[in-house]
Amino acid sequence: MELHLHNSATRRKERFAPIDPSHVRMYVCGPTVYDLAHLGNARPNVVFDVLARLLRRFYPQVTYARNITDVEDKIIDRARESGESIASLTARTTADFHRDMAALGVLPPDIEPRATGTIPEMIALIEKLIAGGHAYAAEGHVLFAVASFAEYGKLSGRSPDELLAGARVEVAPYKRDPGDFVLWKPSTPDQPGWDSPWGRGRPGWHIECSAMSWKHLGPDFDIHGGGADLMFPHHENEVAQSRCAFPGHHFARYWMHNGMLLVNGEKMSKSLGNFRTVQDILRLGPWAGEAFRLLLLKTHYRAALDYTEDALNEARKELDRFYRALSKMADVDAEGGAEPHSAEQPPVEQALADDLNTPLALASLHYLVSAANEALANGDDAALPHLKGRILDAGALLGILQQDPEAWFRAGVTLDEAAIQSAIEARLAARKAKNWPEADRIRKELADQGILLEDGPGGTTWRRA
Repeated sequence: MELHLHNSATRRKERFAPIDPSHVRMYVCGPTVYDLAHLGNARPNVVFDVLARLLRRFYPQVTYARNITDVEDKIIDRARESGESIASLTARTTADFHRDMAALGVLPPDIEPRATGTIPEMIALIEKLIAGGHAYAAEGHVLFAVASFAEYGKLSGRSPDELLAGARVEVAPYKRDPGDFVLWKPSTPDQPGWDSPWGRGRPGWHIECSAMSWKHLGPDFDIHGGGADLMFPHHENEVAQSRCAFPGHHFARYWMHNGMLLVNGEKMSKSLGNFRTVQDILRLGPWAGEAFRLLLLKTHYRAALDYTEDALNEARKELDRFYRALSKMADVDAEGGAEPHSAEQPPVEQALADDLNTPLALASLHYLVSAANEALANGDDAALPHLKGRILDAGALLGILQQDPEAWFRAGVTLDEAAIQSAIEARLAARKAKNWPEADRIRKELADQGILLEDGPGGTTWRRA
């Protein structure tokens, strides 16, 4: 099976051919740690988590690097506004980010470099750019000379005028060209700074990712990912810096960008009152993290995605269906899920290998669950081990269905389990006495508290609504 990915650099879907088939390397832009992660921040982390899982099925070694930007003007401004130290702010928000991503089922990357731990490499890159005539020092700043790189704008496909308009460039007398961007800037005594050949200062944002990817993946690597909003100027500037610093090298071979996340059909904005953080979602209940992940996967990663609470609740119901099938197979020993099942249309791996087509992969998962429910209804026990194995295998690739089904259905229930069991026994006694109104009353009372009863051959079980 071949893997095909849409390459933003060529604007077409291509067969993925790694530089070294024995070791695939991927870099994804991570968070700037000054605030809680919002829903838009979550999307690339889930998308590239699925890609990393898939790559590990295809290749013997995968190195996935996702950075932490812990020196940036937004961090400095937030610390000044709040009175919190930069060290405390970045440590706290980094921990929040890790907790939020774990709640969404995002596995940690293999490498998580921090900008503050890569300053020597940034200085070395800037020195290379100056020596090659691609950067210049001016008034304590070092700037990249955009005119020195003939292919500037090729990644984003923008014309020179569009580049200048889209960059929101800072007008400064020390610039040779308005589009030149900062590689190094001076720091005042109250700002974080490091000694450099150009004086005490700090790096610009763009040079940080070039340095971190170079340090951990080399001057050439396979995949660079991030949100579509980063294509220009951030990724465009990364290409320019890295290729000019290392003539003859290509930098990233494949560029992948996920689409925008909307909330109720509009761009997320505090002024519109539709700004949502990941923690806002997680507060809805213990089911919310996995439901939100599923919601993200239901839309192809390159398309715009609209978050609504109705869509989140629909994702929760789909997970209920998946987990209910697994709960009915609790006593079934799952067989290895390596071989596809005839119910998959197409196999989940094949769907994901076609430019990470998660909606199609989820459709195949639904087919598997339907086949399992049919086998359960027909008493076809021989079919269950393989079906359960395929369902769990698909879940592992997609990063869902990792919980115990019983725990899924009982998570968030506040009513004491002993009280629930007592109510079930009271209802059973009422049914034996043919006191149907009392049995119905008990069922309704539990339902009003979010507890649903299910009668089956093995007795009465319960789950949360």
